Amino acid sequence: MNSKWFRRRWFDFRLGHSVYLIFLLSFSNFILIFHRLLIERVEFLNDIFSELWMFIILFVGIYFPVSVAVGAWHRKTQIKIENEQSLLNNPFMARNFRMMIDIIEGKASKDEVQKFRKFLSDIEKKSDLNFNS
Repeated sequence: MNSKWFRRRWFDFRLGHSVYLIFLLSFSNFILIFHRLLIERVEFLNDIFSELWMFIILFVGIYFPVSVAVGAWHRKTQIKIENEQSLLNNPFMARNFRMMIDIIEGKASKDEVQKFRKFLSDIEKKSDLNFNS
């Protein structure tokens, strides 16, 4: 086991923690705090949602469709801008596109082309993509 293995595990840990586990914990925490600070303190709401499970069902029933709608809006409008900005600030992608242009124009040496081809081949081997089938 080398440092690359540990760095990958650290990345996996952060991804699982921030995308999945903390999402579930913060969502649960939000519901509980919202119920405690609003529902239990406002008399007519407390009469309607005297039980926490009733509030959770209504909350999720409203919150889920609204979240889907906001997520769809984000995917259709904002994510294009975010991807463009990420690309414009990514020297790795700039190098790869420059290399492709150099290859097309015949400015790249055979050694550079071979290194680039091996680099891309190594990436493909690590992924689930299979363009030949």
